[in-house]
Amino acid sequence: MLHIVVCIKQVPDTKIIKMNPKTNTMDRASAPAILNPYDAHAVEEAVRLKKRYGGTVSVITMGPPPAVKAIRKCIEIGADEGYMISDRAFAGADTLATSYALTKAIEKIGGIQPIDLIVCGKMTIDGDTGQVGPGIARRLDIPPLTSVKKVHEINKEDGYAIVHRKIEDGHEVIKTTLPCLFAVEKEINNVPYSSLPNMIKAAKYQPTIWAVKDLEDVDIKQLGLKGSPTIVSKVWAPPKAKGGTVFEGTSNEKVAELMKILSDKKELFEVKGGV
Repeated sequence: MLHIVVCIKQVPDTKIIKMNPKTNTMDRASAPAILNPYDAHAVEEAVRLKKRYGGTVSVITMGPPPAVKAIRKCIEIGADEGYMISDRAFAGADTLATSYALTKAIEKIGGIQPIDLIVCGKMTIDGDTGQVGPGIARRLDIPPLTSVKKVHEINKEDGYAIVHRKIEDGHEVIKTTLPCLFAVEKEINNVPYSSLPNMIKAAKYQPTIWAVKDLEDVDIKQLGLKGSPTIVSKVWAPPKAKGGTVFEGTSNEKVAELMKILSDKKELFEVKGGV
């Protein structure tokens, strides 16, 4: 029986969110908060492993009280338990401080029930760093496997897992010891529609919420802004893409015009690059 913990995050829907032109910051009120898409696939994979091998799936997140909505979405997918750490002391955390806070919460969950596997999404769509999962693994001193696209086997009795990791020209097969951490790709599975029983359970579900004082052996200096060496000095919206060049005339004329443009660019590169 496996105990799998999935790290999740509630994020603004970046397909809808707008930038404030005066402050060059994200207008979070312009978009609904959703479960990070990569994390949805992580939860789904954990649920599939639970069905395959037996066990329990717990989810953990750090965030303000409204992040409970993301936990309920995980319950809809099939998770069994949800935990959230919420405290003003966590505010302003970068990936280093976030991984520290989540590690402390995971250690407390492990004290309730030993953990065999931690699963994260490859990254969050509001940060795109992919640093929190490996940061947690480093703090827990367990192997991190990133870009996981398929879980081939989990063998708790013999203490190992075999996965396929996505690489540029295919995939590699990796065998690792348990416990370990997976950071998964979206292609690892398809997240189906939630079942009615799970939706009913999620609507009534109340996760366990911990403040800093509820965690053990916490160094307050490693939380929030105090524990965040990374500072965002400026944020801006990228310029709108310019339209491409339209070639007119016969096929031969279009080809000739294209070749001239490519030739000019080559000469420019040779002058600037010194080739």
